[in-house]
Amino acid sequence: MSGNWLLALALAVVAAVLVLRKLRPAWYWLTFGIMFAMVRVTFRYASVMDACGLTVPPSRLRLSLARMTTRPAPESRPPRILRIRATRTGLVLRLKLRPGQDAFDFVASTDRLRHSFSMQGITSREIKSGVIELRMTGYDVLKRVQMPAKIEREGLRIPVALREDGEVHFRDYRQVPHALNLGATESGKSVYQRQLVKELAPLDVALAGIDCKEGVELFPLARRFSALADNPDTAADMLDALVDRMTATYRIVRREQRISSDIPDAEITADIWGLPEHLRPVPIVLLVDEVAELALFANAAEKKRRERIITALVRLVQLGRAAGIYVEICGQRFGAELGDGITMLRAQLTGRTSHRVNDEASAKMAFGDISPDAVLAATQIPTDRPGTAVAGDSTGGWVRIRTPFTSLRQAVNICNANAYRTPDLPELAPFLPRLPAMSLAKVPAPAEAPASV
Repeated sequence: MSGNWLLALALAVVAAVLVLRKLRPAWYWLTFGIMFAMVRVTFRYASVMDACGLTVPPSRLRLSLARMTTRPAPESRPPRILRIRATRTGLVLRLKLRPGQDAFDFVASTDRLRHSFSMQGITSREIKSGVIELRMTGYDVLKRVQMPAKIEREGLRIPVALREDGEVHFRDYRQVPHALNLGATESGKSVYQRQLVKELAPLDVALAGIDCKEGVELFPLARRFSALADNPDTAADMLDALVDRMTATYRIVRREQRISSDIPDAEITADIWGLPEHLRPVPIVLLVDEVAELALFANAAEKKRRERIITALVRLVQLGRAAGIYVEICGQRFGAELGDGITMLRAQLTGRTSHRVNDEASAKMAFGDISPDAVLAATQIPTDRPGTAVAGDSTGGWVRIRTPFTSLRQAVNICNANAYRTPDLPELAPFLPRLPAMSLAKVPAPAEAPASV
């Protein structure tokens, strides 16, 4: 009888584990998955590396010693494990390469390693010469996006999404000042933009927006914006005002450079971040929604307006970084068919993010000039996973990400709660959204975004 009870208990435990793995993969990984994965990697490591061609033959000295002592020939050697570490989403394996091995071999073998170790995904990167890191994912972290409870924020470096390797994807405006965000309808492009506004709202930064869809995306967030435009005519005037502010900021920097011989080199600056805090102009993030609406024209007057808009945008992305002006351009398509100046504008947009697109040509607009592999990845994003995107930069590196869902109400609540942070910029005063006064007692508390999409 006791044997039957033990068998029933064992079956119940197995069923509970399988249900946990299906419904709550993160909990399964933290309770059972780490242990199972550690055992697999430890016992399969040597044979997997040999099967994937990631070993080196024994040295001549070892072969000579084997012949002299009449011992069997030594086996090929895999890379040496320096460290294996468990994370909340997978394992991190740091390896020391053998002489003759190349880090590119491991990048090319990540898919085979994924199957061999029974992991969800594996990415490889070089830490330093001769040392690589294999970051293994134990489950599909993009299926149910769950951002870490504690995320380190610093300056204008904000979290916007979760990467496929379980790490947080950050948008660092000081490192990547300007970016392009592409995506078809219902791809999650607007949620990504909403996430940017939500994370920027509590910071000491001015927000400016151009939303030519009659303001339906950005105007609900207007209490946190210093300037908003909902049509191309207003957008042209606002961009000219931003160019004037950029010019005035450079005059401040030039006046305060302090390049006399008695000033230490560390105090000499060529941008706003080297200025004393009381003289530093507030940085501005410009969000442009549906950029194609700014480039289209139907008559001579609209063509003249278009040239004015594109010229101002090109100036801002070429010169705005040092003046603390950062540009985020969103659209469904962005290519040479939009007219003169578009290719020049795109060349200045270092950051690239592409959500699901309807054709390969759209993906090439984002990544065709930096990474063919990213183009292929962008065309394979499924329609049932809104918010999934491919993020890359001009260096050719790219990664799959997914933005946590943020409703418009949640973003509005956060913007309203941080409305007091909206700076008063004289240059942009004509474009300040006019809104009725709001009682502070009625300001809702910022709502946290749900953990999944």
